[in-house]
Amino acid sequence: MKRFGFISLTVMMMMAAAPVSVCADSHADAIAVFKTSPAVMPFFETAYGYAVFPTVGKGGLFIGAAYGKGKVFRGDNATGTATLIKLSLGWQVGGQAFREIIFFEDERAYDEFTRGAFEFDANASAVAITAGLQAQAGSMGKTAGASVGPSTGKQAGTSYRKGTAVFVHALGGLMLEAAIGGQTISFEPYQ
Repeated sequence: MKRFGFISLTVMMMMAAAPVSVCADSHADAIAVFKTSPAVMPFFETAYGYAVFPTVGKGGLFIGAAYGKGKVFRGDNATGTATLIKLSLGWQVGGQAFREIIFFEDERAYDEFTRGAFEFDANASAVAITAGLQAQAGSMGKTAGASVGPSTGKQAGTSYRKGTAVFVHALGGLMLEAAIGGQTISFEPYQ
């Protein structure tokens, strides 16, 4: 029982500390980081638009949640704000903070995203552009990647899936998980 209490306290401290260290991060800073990655740069050159979340905080202990606020762009023009919420259930412990960018391949994908509540299905995957490995296989296809530093990344088979491509950049924390969940993003246009 003492071990469970210690783990719970550690998780809560990690969840509280992760966003504090990155609160000053801006959208422009996050975009600049993604533009330094050779794997991501081609998407900036060809995408119809994108949504960028400078800081997403994520934590869990059997039940997990993530939250972040970002901006949506069509070309180089900001068109509104987006709120990301993710819930998951399964074996998970820890907390982390990361940046996320979602590219829209064409006007159809952008319009789907900006119509209101947008949801990723269980097969969506994000490619990490920081140290680590990732792999995904599902009904949407296969991707794999490996990277060695904060702004590098080499991916095999990275492309749009259902009109979107997602990349993440870790900011800190540690999260171990084998869980299922869904991610919902709401959009609010500028007036």
